[in-house]
Amino acid sequence: WLKLILPKLLLLVLPNLPPNIMAVLSRVVAILAAAVVVRAAEPTCDAKTGKCQGAGQPHGGLLVDTYVSDDKARKALLASADATLELSQRQACDVSLLVNGGFSPLTGFMTSADYNSVVENMRLSSGELFGLPVILDVPDLSLKGKKVKLTYDGKDLAVMEVTDAWKPDKVKEAKASYGTTSTEHPSVTELFSDLGKYYIGGKVQGITKGFEAVWGTGFRTPSEVRATLPEGKQVVAFQNRNPVHKAHFELLVTAKNDVENSIVLVHPTCGPTQPGDIDGKARIQTYEVMQTEPEYKKWAGDGFRWAYLPYSMKMAGPREAIQHMIIRKNFGATHFIIGRDMAGTKSTLTSEDFYGAFEAQEMGKKHSAELDVKVVDYPNMVYVGEKDVNER
Repeated sequence: WLKLILPKLLLLVLPNLPPNIMAVLSRVVAILAAAVVVRAAEPTCDAKTGKCQGAGQPHGGLLVDTYVSDDKARKALLASADATLELSQRQACDVSLLVNGGFSPLTGFMTSADYNSVVENMRLSSGELFGLPVILDVPDLSLKGKKVKLTYDGKDLAVMEVTDAWKPDKVKEAKASYGTTSTEHPSVTELFSDLGKYYIGGKVQGITKGFEAVWGTGFRTPSEVRATLPEGKQVVAFQNRNPVHKAHFELLVTAKNDVENSIVLVHPTCGPTQPGDIDGKARIQTYEVMQTEPEYKKWAGDGFRWAYLPYSMKMAGPREAIQHMIIRKNFGATHFIIGRDMAGTKSTLTSEDFYGAFEAQEMGKKHSAELDVKVVDYPNMVYVGEKDVNER
């Protein structure tokens, strides 16, 4: 209304101004009005608590960052550790996301209270929605009550204060998280055969800053990604664990056009996936090559943002779709693309799907309003050829 009303008010109040002055004043009013509209769509944050409200806010309202930035404090924290645990790649991915806010509002590995609540109700004990447990598995209970230095590939990632340790009911966890206890599901096999017998929980304080020092160029934290997002734009996030093929690209361009005033955040997971998937480093090479191609530049322009995510896929179908929505919400997304059979997998014996083609979409839509992230869904992309108006 500012754009419509204020110029008319100027004419009434200052009728004798020269036309060129009136034009300048009208332009200033239009800019101010646009700024008001943009700010209204952005999250507002409390200066004292740091909590935010509005589209694009982190899950729980506060973007977690547990990195210890002070050199002396960081050295003292390392010196206080009385045990060391070398992490697997999967565990190291979880630590990176915990330290840098990807799993906000979590500040560490789940305790038994949060773990049980998420398994049973898909919610933290404090009530926030959460798709899957985030746990640290160990072979015994010897680390309970200790400060544990968490290391990976020669790097000190964090120090964990272990406040809880327990033996989980893995059969219950499998049924709730994956919808099955069958070891034909690759992640159920990993849960039963590879993960430690016990879980430990507690706060994690970061020693290594950011993602790139651990995972390589192109891996960006939530705060780093948010810094690249234009003000006032809606952010459509896309997750995948494979090289981007033609149908993916068509989906991305279509989504950008369908969601008004938006950019696309292409956010592939480049951590461990299921056996048989293409290695993360090889996938990254395909992404880098694609961004240099003329066709990509023609259709993507400046409308895409890229960042790689150190996340370990669970292949948990509908519940993992919620996990991905929460993670992308923490990276600033207002919309999330869910394609056919997202995070799905097949039986290692019969090759039958464990989840329905659109179960993940349905789960996402069910919780979309609560998460304040809109689901952008497409049943299937079909190539019809250039003569039938498929320009790409």
